[in-house]
Amino acid sequence: MKFLIAFFIAVASVCAAPNYILIFCDDLGYGDLGCYGSKKNRTPRIDQLGKEGMLFTSFYSSSPVCTPSRASLMTGSYPRRVGMHEDFTGHWVLIPRSRRGLHADEQTLPEMLKAKGYATACIGKWHLGDQPPHLPTAHGFDEYYGIPYSNDMASRRRGDPPLPLVKQTKVIEAPVNQATLTQRYTREAVRFIERNKSKPFFLYVPHTFPHLPLFASRNFHGKSANGRYGDSVEEIDWSTGQIMDALKKFNLDKNTLVIFTSDNGSNGRNGGSNAPLFGAKGGTMEGGMRVPMIARWPGRIPAGGICNELSSTMDFLPTFAGLSGGKLSGKKIDGHDIMPLLAGAKGATSPYEAFYFYRRRQLQAVRWGDWKWHLPLKNTFPAWTTPNNKGRGRPGKLVNLKTDLAEKIDVAEGNPKVMAKLRELVAHAEATLGNELRQGKEQRPAMTLKNSKPMVKDGVNP
Repeated sequence: MKFLIAFFIAVASVCAAPNYILIFCDDLGYGDLGCYGSKKNRTPRIDQLGKEGMLFTSFYSSSPVCTPSRASLMTGSYPRRVGMHEDFTGHWVLIPRSRRGLHADEQTLPEMLKAKGYATACIGKWHLGDQPPHLPTAHGFDEYYGIPYSNDMASRRRGDPPLPLVKQTKVIEAPVNQATLTQRYTREAVRFIERNKSKPFFLYVPHTFPHLPLFASRNFHGKSANGRYGDSVEEIDWSTGQIMDALKKFNLDKNTLVIFTSDNGSNGRNGGSNAPLFGAKGGTMEGGMRVPMIARWPGRIPAGGICNELSSTMDFLPTFAGLSGGKLSGKKIDGHDIMPLLAGAKGATSPYEAFYFYRRRQLQAVRWGDWKWHLPLKNTFPAWTTPNNKGRGRPGKLVNLKTDLAEKIDVAEGNPKVMAKLRELVAHAEATLGNELRQGKEQRPAMTLKNSKPMVKDGVNP
């Protein structure tokens, strides 16, 4: 009898719908964690996550800036496919009072899971629209607690309101005390886990930091060897540890897939590092879009694993759907189910034939296997990502990332067949996703409201 009871408990634990925790940093660089080579930032809890799970070395965000990268994570699509590659006013990301946001018809990751009975929460920075139809609670999240856009967006010249802290759809503090944000996010995350320990849940924790300006609480301020940048990263490490401790406390550890990654690379200033990659946030060199990614799930993801295959944030939606039996909308998406990679399946390879590097409205590069072609451009967007030419354009360049991670050596002349294939892939992207001002046949529109109003304390749009 005891054997049978133990057997059924084991079977139930394997068959139970898994929980998901997705920790999403803001501007954390490829080289900012100990397990990815940092010698300055102390990240023992995140490093432990890597030891107990798998490190991905060729994992990409779909964009080198905030809004489009988050749109991809939510929809499993390139930002251009869902109309979120730039603000309609021409800004690189959504600003306060933007009328644009994810279309209500787009299926999001939390909506897919909610249809399967999951409790869902977004705790942290949203940045997909601050108007009510664009907030997390309108896109599948039961709970929202955080700031609606970047922590540097409170421009008096533009008429922005003080940076708000929002709960559900109401502003509860303005301006928010940024020094305590990571602590408060962590507290809310742990409380959400405790409230939902008896049913499947999806917890999305998009941290505010280490996006500039940098803040850390009293317990971490001035304590790192890497200035305020290190302080904020080390507090995120502490936060990760608190979340992991909560999983163990409530006996959820073995049935929870935990993902830790970033929305794009570091800007390379104030202590951030993308080493050994070159380039930075805002650009389509590897340092702008290749980010750290750690996945942990005891018994399902091999401990101490390393995956060198290409994958991206667009893969979370189809992967979680496959694991939970969720139904995708049927609309074209660009992500793939990467569970074979996560499980360390023998012979598993990247599901991507090609990966496209868009910046704002422009296709700037394409990767095919180890080959990456930086397209010849008459001008580049934005100028500040290319200080040497001030946006005046650049010649094309083919690099082999396996032997030239610095992306310096042009080998196009000796590889005509590779160039022919890459031109085919670019033509496909331009026809389906578009390029610059040309609409692609597979692009779908964002949702644009007629009017917008600033968020104010004790309410939204009074």
